[in-house]
Amino acid sequence: MITLQIPATSANLGAGFDSLGLALSMYNQVEMEEYDGISIQSTDDVAVPQDETNLIYTSAKRIYDLCGKPFKGLKIVQTNRIPMTRGLGSSSACIIAGILGANHMLGNPFTPDDLVNMAAYIEGHPDNTTPALMGGIVTAVFDTQKVYWVKQEVDSHLKFVAMIPDFELSTELARKRLPAQVSHKDAVFNLSRAALFSASLLSGKYENLKVATCDRLHQPYRKDLIKGYADVVQAAYRLDAYGVYISGAGPTIMAIVDEKNTLFPLQIRHQLDALGLQGWRVEEMHIDNQGARVME
Repeated sequence: MITLQIPATSANLGAGFDSLGLALSMYNQVEMEEYDGISIQSTDDVAVPQDETNLIYTSAKRIYDLCGKPFKGLKIVQTNRIPMTRGLGSSSACIIAGILGANHMLGNPFTPDDLVNMAAYIEGHPDNTTPALMGGIVTAVFDTQKVYWVKQEVDSHLKFVAMIPDFELSTELARKRLPAQVSHKDAVFNLSRAALFSASLLSGKYENLKVATCDRLHQPYRKDLIKGYADVVQAAYRLDAYGVYISGAGPTIMAIVDEKNTLFPLQIRHQLDALGLQGWRVEEMHIDNQGARVME
């Protein structure tokens, strides 16, 4: 049996809708081996599909099918630390676990680039799957068949503090809020800020991140789905966050904070409680530059 560790991801990063994402130091662990049938277990209290609809299982089967190898089934044991449907890449983690694990068990017939393309095809966009597999901060373009991507490792003095609501928000519902068309002015607004985000993060000009995380393509349409959104964002900036944005489709709100700001997690916890958001979790993380890994 092999063991895989797959990082959480945060996509969009404000203005980089469906194109920017990064890997974070929160991990799912998946144990996997070939098995005559289906055996799927969860080591925690997270309910996961235990049949052929399980996303790890279906993703692994795709690798076997593409190789023309007989597929009798899998034994899967999941430890789910990445909260589901919260905008932290839980579905991408399952896809990457399935394809990376199956590829390893078959002797690695597919290259990392192949796996990047397969994962994006399954997910429909590359901004979570690519950093989950490769680590770091990733800029990616998916033309429906191939992902054109660049990974940059970030050795920064930053931490990412996730404020995770106590309710789910499906990507499908969040996408339904988006307009069919946007203005040329709004498109330019986002292009400039997405470029500014990557350059500022990598050069250490963190003071730019408040502007760089502004967006007109998705956050204005999704924020009403997140109770307390405006108050939480304002509280994070009062506590000296560099930038604040909706992680992925939400509802998690992510704050980018100087690692020397050691009081931020405790202080934002107090702010959430004062806002009546006692059920929200606060998780402190850093960028994971390695990505998914097989740990035999």
